[in-house]
Amino acid sequence: MISLPRFCLLTLMVSLSACSSPSVRYHTLVAPVAELPIPVQPAPFLIAVLPVGIPSQIDVPQLVVREGESGARVMDNERWLSPLGDEIRTALSAALMQRLGTQDVVGLAKTEEIPTIRIQLQVRRFDTWPGRAVEFEGGWSLSSQGKRLVCSTRLTQASSPGYTAMLQAQQQIIASLATQIAATARQWSVDDKGHCIP
Repeated sequence: MISLPRFCLLTLMVSLSACSSPSVRYHTLVAPVAELPIPVQPAPFLIAVLPVGIPSQIDVPQLVVREGESGARVMDNERWLSPLGDEIRTALSAALMQRLGTQDVVGLAKTEEIPTIRIQLQVRRFDTWPGRAVEFEGGWSLSSQGKRLVCSTRLTQASSPGYTAMLQAQQQIIASLATQIAATARQWSVDDKGHCIP
């Protein structure tokens, strides 16, 4: 027979375990280094990836996924490791440095010897349908020494079911965006009449 103190302790433990919420998981958009390409030739310029603009409806700590055509769900136990704008900026910066073989000098002292291309991104849409696709739409610009080029990008990446596949699709979107920006920046650095490379 269980004594009263032991019974009370057992009841309390069961009650606490029943009330505990699932653990929070944290995610990042920064791809593993092994998955990034090696540049063929280092770019003759530095980059400065500026803070990224994010729509207010997805600028929250939790992952937000779409449901149907107009619904959305905030996933309380699935969260970004840092604010979404920082996640996108860090992931884009890493991908661009790898593709261009150059450095991101945001926050560092300026140098006059090597030109710097400033990269500004404004995200318009970053929608995820779990098990279906990730859709991205945004405007971005390159600016250097009084010159400026404004471009836009729309991307869709298929996604398999599961959180891992969903995050990989989001990372692939950023990788594709970085590939487009890097190719445009290389061309624009030698021809300021250059155009946005799709």
